[in-house]
Amino acid sequence: MQFSQDIMDKTKAWPFEQARSLVKRLMILEKRGTPHPATLGTGPVIFQTGYGPSGLPHIGTFGEVARTTMVRQAFNALTHNKYDTKLIAFSDDLDGMRKVPGNVPNGDMLAEHLGKPLSDVPDPFGTHDSFAAHNNARLREFLDGFGFDYTFMSSAQTYRSGRFDETLLIMLERFDQVLDIMLPTLGAERRASYSPFLPISPTTGRVLQVPTLERNVEAGTIVFEDEDGTKREIGVTGGQVKIQWKPDWALRWAALGVDYEMAGKDLIESTKVSSKICKVLGANPPDGFNYEMFNDEDGQKISKTKGNGIAVEDWLRYATPESLSLFMFQKPKTAKRLFFDVIPKATDEYFQHLSAYAGQDDAAKINNPVWYIHNGNPPAKTPPISFALLLNLVSAANASDKDILWGFIERYEPTANPKDNPGLDNLCDYAVRYYTDFVKPHKNYRAPNDKERAALEDLCARLDALPKDTHDAG
Repeated sequence: MQFSQDIMDKTKAWPFEQARSLVKRLMILEKRGTPHPATLGTGPVIFQTGYGPSGLPHIGTFGEVARTTMVRQAFNALTHNKYDTKLIAFSDDLDGMRKVPGNVPNGDMLAEHLGKPLSDVPDPFGTHDSFAAHNNARLREFLDGFGFDYTFMSSAQTYRSGRFDETLLIMLERFDQVLDIMLPTLGAERRASYSPFLPISPTTGRVLQVPTLERNVEAGTIVFEDEDGTKREIGVTGGQVKIQWKPDWALRWAALGVDYEMAGKDLIESTKVSSKICKVLGANPPDGFNYEMFNDEDGQKISKTKGNGIAVEDWLRYATPESLSLFMFQKPKTAKRLFFDVIPKATDEYFQHLSAYAGQDDAAKINNPVWYIHNGNPPAKTPPISFALLLNLVSAANASDKDILWGFIERYEPTANPKDNPGLDNLCDYAVRYYTDFVKPHKNYRAPNDKERAALEDLCARLDALPKDTHDAG
């Protein structure tokens, strides 16, 4: 649905606050006499998210793409779809492999390729041309599974195709200005040998962190010392070098014309540094904001290394994708605890928002998370029973399968059945799994005392004495 301009201008929903900032960006560019390609109808407004293919997509990957998609949706609504927009999912697959992941096969083989671009490291799973290709495919499957609208881009392909060449030559020309920004952020040891250009050795294929000994702006080349001690001169174009990551982020923004990219709070200073370099390269750094990080149940920062977080597949074992999207929508600038206990609450909150949506006026609908979760078209039907009630039923009945639950549900809601209520049927599956994995293992039972035993035996006798055709009251 389309909201009135007045409602969109006044809402405090964070995606619209971000979208209004992006509209302002286009207006400023036009006033400067350098209109955005989208204003001229020659290109899209570009949203971007990043992915490091040294590991599989994770819940942070989902959160960044989901939140960026929400801002894109708000921008399209705010501008009445006047501009083309594009979301780039960019994979940093020209990065050198720094260490062998502990959760993949053939670690010894991988160790032989340390330092090489991930796009040149053989696939330890044996299914793709490279380790990066394997993980990039997993990323696309992951994003496709959630129905995201995006364009995938590979760093290796973008460097090697020449897409970055023009901006790389500008960086070479403005080498000293880039150093002026970077060196104050480095320690003394690294500062002494730092160069934004990382040559890829023609002999070993490794990405080398070595000083730039000479540079020839006219020829577009740098001189460095290779691993065998030989001084070599190579071009900075065509994928012969990889840029260090903060300048690389700026390079990407400038070369691709990125207008919007959010990042975690841990990258606030990196964002500032990359924005300065982006300006040196003659481009406008993108809009965006820094979101808070997730903590575990003890308040500690979630880390892939520690393994103290929830994977997307874990969440989806116990709840709907929409409940995960709601969790990402809520207060992105506030630190939140992400552990299994939040799943039931998020699930019921999602259905509460969904149930309320149809009866709300537009001023309330634009603040309702389901508008963003469902791209402006939330479904009308909601389950007649809450997830919390289903969990209570599973626990009370010690149910091991959903058929037991449906026996209770059909008494509570006689018109409900699995065929006509597939959403509720799925919730039953989720409830049984959640109970089995998180509630049942911690249940403690005790034998009844004499008084309790007598009362239970009396209840059983009374129930046995009832006529066989007795029905529940009501």
